[in-house]
Amino acid sequence: MSKHKWLYFWGLVIAIILIICYRSLPPNTSLVTIKLSGWGGSPVEQKLLKQVLQDFEAKHPTIKVKYEVISDQYMDVIKTRLIGEAAPDVFYLDALEAPFLMSQNVLEPLDIYIKPQFDLADFEENLLNSFKYKNHIYGFPKDYSTLALFYNKKAFTKAGITNPPTTWDELRLFSQKLTGKLNKYGFGESPELARQSYKIKAFDGELIDKNDYAAFASEASLQGLNLVIDQYRQDKTSALKSDVGASSGSDMFGQGKVSMVIEGNWAIPYLQETFPQIDFATAEVPKINNKKGTMVYTVAYVMNKQTKHKKAAWELISYLTSKEGMEKWTGKGFALPTRKSVAEKLGYDQDDLRSALVAGVDYATPWQVGEYPAAIVNNFDNQFLSALLGEQPLNQAMLRAQNNANQQIKMME
Repeated sequence: MSKHKWLYFWGLVIAIILIICYRSLPPNTSLVTIKLSGWGGSPVEQKLLKQVLQDFEAKHPTIKVKYEVISDQYMDVIKTRLIGEAAPDVFYLDALEAPFLMSQNVLEPLDIYIKPQFDLADFEENLLNSFKYKNHIYGFPKDYSTLALFYNKKAFTKAGITNPPTTWDELRLFSQKLTGKLNKYGFGESPELARQSYKIKAFDGELIDKNDYAAFASEASLQGLNLVIDQYRQDKTSALKSDVGASSGSDMFGQGKVSMVIEGNWAIPYLQETFPQIDFATAEVPKINNKKGTMVYTVAYVMNKQTKHKKAAWELISYLTSKEGMEKWTGKGFALPTRKSVAEKLGYDQDDLRSALVAGVDYATPWQVGEYPAAIVNNFDNQFLSALLGEQPLNQAMLRAQNNANQQIKMME
């Protein structure tokens, strides 16, 4: 066959394929492009998400997804675009930021799109509740992490400790035994409110009142926070990352500066890849005041109320948070699934390192502090660190933080 006949033949084949593909689409169907925005994760996570999006497009040939990473000042960018009506169709929303956006009428309620096969009851209730506002659901959580105790098995053996602590009193006692042995300190502390909220809750303290004003300066709240102050200043068996030249709690644990830290699921792949020599295990966060407690952090997919492609946007959200999509996204262990059936199928409740994290989801304190989180978080973090360093009494620091936060909130209302 001549060259010209070959070209003609293959041109004809391609034309036939295109016609078949075109005819396979429903009548009056056109290609829709929707934008999905999120923040960047590790290269492995980014590659995994792109694979899931490719699977979605293969199953939805009329929808094209344009994925955008906003690497800096994520929420500021999203809020600015929402005001300017240039926000993406679908985007990540952290539980911490959700109350404000849900109250501003800029998100599409997702209740009307839910069908029985979506199996709403399969979601962990404690996670789904973070995205409910005035009897509407505005987002479906894509993954989560609680906190668990990470401990150095070699350090425990050297100190003659056979089991992880189950109470905070035991944690302090073990910290004393561990300090100065294999590691310089027994425990690595993260003083931010994002890591301290469950200690406040352990004594029935509150972070905010019913009007979303700061309320963490009560006597009950101070009882939980004093545990941190006493261990750091009196026992001298805990350390901050700045004390040991580390970048995070996971880093000071990996470097061998501390024998125990309380971290999330993100620490597992980080430690395995960065510090493969560390032989570590996990356990549930020790009880405080005879109560189980931990934190839970979660992120949802939400829909921009102004999107012109609501049907396509819902198709994307429902696929990414479906049993199939979630299994693909969380199957590598970089994130934990928010659907109970997926967690059970992947066996994370039996996983040596992740079972302690999964166990905490039912009793965890959600990382959420009302509609004005920045004022509350920033003032707490600054003043609590000052008290931890001995620059002022704890009660004075918390009262100052609470008053400053509430003054700022009143100005923003």
